[in-house]
Amino acid sequence: MWKRALDRAGVGEPRLRRDYTEQRRAVRRYRPAEYAAARLLLPAGLLPHVVAAVAFMHETDDRIDRGADDERAGALAEWDGLVRKAFAEGDSGLPVLRCLTRTAERHPDVRGHVEEFLRGCAREAAWRTIADDEELERYVREYSLPGLMLTACLLAPAEPPTREAFTAHCHVLIRAMQRLDFLEDLAEDVRAGRPGVPADAVARHGADLTRPGPELGRLVEEQADRAAADLVAAAPLVGVAAPAYRPFVRALSGVQRLRLDAVRRAGPALAARPSGPPALRAGVLLLGETARARRGPRTV
Repeated sequence: MWKRALDRAGVGEPRLRRDYTEQRRAVRRYRPAEYAAARLLLPAGLLPHVVAAVAFMHETDDRIDRGADDERAGALAEWDGLVRKAFAEGDSGLPVLRCLTRTAERHPDVRGHVEEFLRGCAREAAWRTIADDEELERYVREYSLPGLMLTACLLAPAEPPTREAFTAHCHVLIRAMQRLDFLEDLAEDVRAGRPGVPADAVARHGADLTRPGPELGRLVEEQADRAAADLVAAAPLVGVAAPAYRPFVRALSGVQRLRLDAVRRAGPALAARPSGPPALRAGVLLLGETARARRGPRTV
């Protein structure tokens, strides 16, 4: 199936085929449930380009997510230069950028979203705490949404009004996903000195982020409720997506609900361990969407 996907994506050169295959392995490790949804539910010719976009996003995040503030800023400046050089020359010494430039050739909208994402990376490199929901919204608007649109632009409708609605619903969806990220990774983020749960909420509940307790449990429940409200508000995204992509969008949304359920179950234990969607339940969800897609198109 993967070789066929590369063929349909227009990736014929042996080196590039190896490059895309390498990025596929990285994405499968990084987001196994979401990768499985893309593999099962997206058109084969789109899959390698989705892989390239997600791999680039993950590589960027990994490069700027370590060290002191000046080290992060330096890493971002260096990476920004490498990305721009790759686009200017149409080639790179790095497989992830070779794939990105090919994907941008096939899907020109990707280039603009890469530039917007790199601008937003300045916020990701600099933040230490998220003060409140207003600051979380700025973080999502400037960094998380451009990161999602690297991939989502490949699925976006062509008509401007529908495309605007699609992007607006993506914004709400990624706000829920980002809040879930900050909850799932709470223990790791606290150890790194960069907790993403809004500080005013932590103070309001009197929660200690380093140890389980009822206060932390109430904080997690409040944040989970806000993520749940955004998932409900983002539900129309399925209807504005093109019919060919609706099974994938439904599955992606379903995986986020599984993440939400896992966070609620973990509650205050998130101080000590991460959470994530149960593999079995995610598998059942994806198989159900695959069967539904094979039965024929549905409107929603």
